Amino acid sequence: MTTQPARLHYGWHIVWSGTLCVFAALGLGRFALGMLLPAMGKSLALSYAQMGLIGTCNFAGYLVAVLLCGVLAERFGQRRVITSALLLIGTSMLLISRTTSYPLVLLLYTFTGMGSGAANVPMMTLVACWFRRSARGKATGYVVIGSGFAILLAGKLVPYLNQSAPDGWRLSWQVLGGLVLAVAGVCAVMLRNSPASMGLTPYGSGKGEPTAPTLPGRELSKRTILHLGAIYFLFGFTYVIFATFIVTALMQDHGASETAAGTFWAWVGGLSLLSGPVFGGLSDRIGRKTALMMVFAMQTVAYLLAAFKLPLPFLWLSIGCYGLVAWSIPSIMAALVGDYAGDRAGRVFGVITFIFAWGQISGPALAGWLAEASGSFGSSFLMAAAGTTTAILLAALLPQQMRNATPPR
Repeated sequence: MTTQPARLHYGWHIVWSGTLCVFAALGLGRFALGMLLPAMGKSLALSYAQMGLIGTCNFAGYLVAVLLCGVLAERFGQRRVITSALLLIGTSMLLISRTTSYPLVLLLYTFTGMGSGAANVPMMTLVACWFRRSARGKATGYVVIGSGFAILLAGKLVPYLNQSAPDGWRLSWQVLGGLVLAVAGVCAVMLRNSPASMGLTPYGSGKGEPTAPTLPGRELSKRTILHLGAIYFLFGFTYVIFATFIVTALMQDHGASETAAGTFWAWVGGLSLLSGPVFGGLSDRIGRKTALMMVFAMQTVAYLLAAFKLPLPFLWLSIGCYGLVAWSIPSIMAALVGDYAGDRAGRVFGVITFIFAWGQISGPALAGWLAEASGSFGSSFLMAAAGTTTAILLAALLPQQMRNATPPR
């Protein structure tokens, strides 16, 4: 009797579709900005503070979306919300390529941020509901590396496009926006709102996952939610300073060419492909708390090395430390919230992402102001290092990880 080969669980199709979603929503919609800013800023005669405000408006849009996407997902389903959000991102990026008005750039990139939030948050909670705790860290880890692929692409493609025509940065916006629209089509076809909708159960072993409350005798406390939110805020505040300004800092503070800076940024993208799966999977084995402390420690080293005018090998080490852990925090936090909150994971993740978004809003604006006042980005990176040091201490104080969390439905 011939045995049929085991079919791939549809959860893994959700994962690769989610990787593309994050590639478009965050990677192209947000992290490509660092490569676009130098040429765009020169063309539009922007100051450091104005460049920082572009990033701040993007994150303000992200914040607005976080407030709304939970309600929208409950009413329309994650697939429709994610697809619509990607369409918004792609369209706004195409429109940015056509404008010469700085205020209009701010408005349009705010819409880009709204799309990023409305795509990313439902995508992360969707993956969590397709996987049980035993595989959740690994699954979310594979999803978040989409940003790494986008950085790798932008680091090589944007300098080429920028130099291929007068005001080549406009062509860069057009090409990246077109890629986002293509990903919207893929997500519309592939995503499904729950395993139950396909007659499936979440992927992974259900052993050791009884359906008891997450905390003995009571709901997850507001104090614990705020604790998680504070850690995620510090991640949002610090990582975005590096992501927004490292290319500009390499060119302005260290004298690198746009092509050389792009190569540095491409290495961030390449190294970051390891960050989600490695540290997400590691957190499944050694615990989320320990994994968080390790990641924040590596980020602290990266920011300290970038803060000073050190020889080139130290800059490569900074890039390496940042890239190796770049997207591990979102994957660990998504898994951690699933462990703590069980059936309430979607709502709790929405709350801490709202707090996280405030960090993203304040980070680039304050870093841009400090750079303007001091004449370099060293003080901005020192501020980021102080933030990640604080995050290490907060991670060490997290409550004991729950071992009886209900897998999100």
